[in-house]
Amino acid sequence: MNNIVIGRNDEIAIFKKLLQSRKAEFLAVYGRRRVGKTFLIKQVFQKNMIFQFSGAYEVEMPIQLDNFYRAFTEQTKGKTKLPAPNNWFEAFHMLAVYAQKASKRKTKAVIFLDELPWLDTPKSRFVSALGFFWNSHIVDLSNVILVICGSASSWINKKIFRNRGGLHNRVTERINLKPFSLAETEALCKHKKLRLTRYQITQIYMAFGGIPFYLDELTTGKSAIQIIDEVCFSKHGLLKTEYHELYHSLFKNADNHIKIVEALASKPYGLTKTELSKITKLPLSGSLLRPLEELEACQFISYHHPVFNMKRNGIYRLIDLYTLFYLKFIKRAKQNISFENISTSHAYKVWSGYAFENVCMLHIAQIKKALGISGISAAALSWKFLGNQYYKGTQIDLVIDRADNVINLCEIKFHNKEFTINKAYFTNTLRHKRWAFLDQAKTKKAIYTVLISTFGAVKNKYYFGEIQREVLLDDLFE
Repeated sequence: MNNIVIGRNDEIAIFKKLLQSRKAEFLAVYGRRRVGKTFLIKQVFQKNMIFQFSGAYEVEMPIQLDNFYRAFTEQTKGKTKLPAPNNWFEAFHMLAVYAQKASKRKTKAVIFLDELPWLDTPKSRFVSALGFFWNSHIVDLSNVILVICGSASSWINKKIFRNRGGLHNRVTERINLKPFSLAETEALCKHKKLRLTRYQITQIYMAFGGIPFYLDELTTGKSAIQIIDEVCFSKHGLLKTEYHELYHSLFKNADNHIKIVEALASKPYGLTKTELSKITKLPLSGSLLRPLEELEACQFISYHHPVFNMKRNGIYRLIDLYTLFYLKFIKRAKQNISFENISTSHAYKVWSGYAFENVCMLHIAQIKKALGISGISAAALSWKFLGNQYYKGTQIDLVIDRADNVINLCEIKFHNKEFTINKAYFTNTLRHKRWAFLDQAKTKKAIYTVLISTFGAVKNKYYFGEIQREVLLDDLFE
């Protein structure tokens, strides 16, 4: 990305606030692998960085400590001559001596420790040493910012945020760095001088997700179909082999995590814990619950409460767009098949409709803005109805339950042209869904049907007979 930060305006504002602070700051940045955490930290804090170090994957403590000592010696240029550390307490003592000297500078001094979960090897006492480092040394240095970072968000939550020892309530600022939005993806495309339409950008987004590292593979002069084919299906394509590395680098014993995401991929509208246990054959204990918590923390899956009865089991949905695309097409692709052939298939048409629903679920704020309800509290839900003697089974892509006594039933359509609502779709789908929902909800709230689509719908009598509001693809790019 040529060392230029795209988007991330809210996060950069937090970084700048910390640089102006008059006290020691402890910043934790976490989020999914490849989402751009390290890049963002280094770019914004580069002029203030006095020390940076990253853990190594699946490396024992002696080698981690040796790597630390080498980085320390190189970055301090031998000014702080201390013997090699034998444990993390000694390593952090070295860093504390250096930080005390650096704290006398006029501008903030930033210490950046990356991939923290990889440093926390068995019996290393790394977390205890980190807590002692902050409490005994850094907290009193008003000119220092300690930045920690990790892709294993569940580790950050458990070992740092929920810590009951020396790190309890010590983090002064936290940033959960999320994938790019469509707007940020478009900004990246413009920066790379890609002349792609918003429809094409959305096609790529549905395959890659908003992951900056993946999106940096985009090259000029090619269509969305060509780009997806090159990155996902060519022999050396980045995303052809990313899947297993992605999960095994984040989670210990990742086989259970993979079982869960593959079960959810087979059921687009989600599964309860009980259903997941039955499909994966994982008991309703830590074997299932721990991976679920970790996958949700890393933003691969999302949990949705039932629309009507909050005490009932909610459902988990797989929302990582790359994982969904990989399991549906890349994993199953025959040798030498091109994405051009896949993109014209019925399977792709069906999948793209579901993928676009997930894109919409990731852009609820933009949908609320388009509906003029940004300032109104609202819950975004999905609804599935198995049917009864009066109404056949159905589902609603997105339900927005608003605090102003309105419920929006959102119908989501991904088309390459205007969508046409005919008589059969009007009667058997739109009205049937609304009536079934009213029958089950027994609510006094007003029910409005919203159409979310790429290019809108033909304004015929059936459109006016059911659609109250319309949200277009352009709205999602706000």
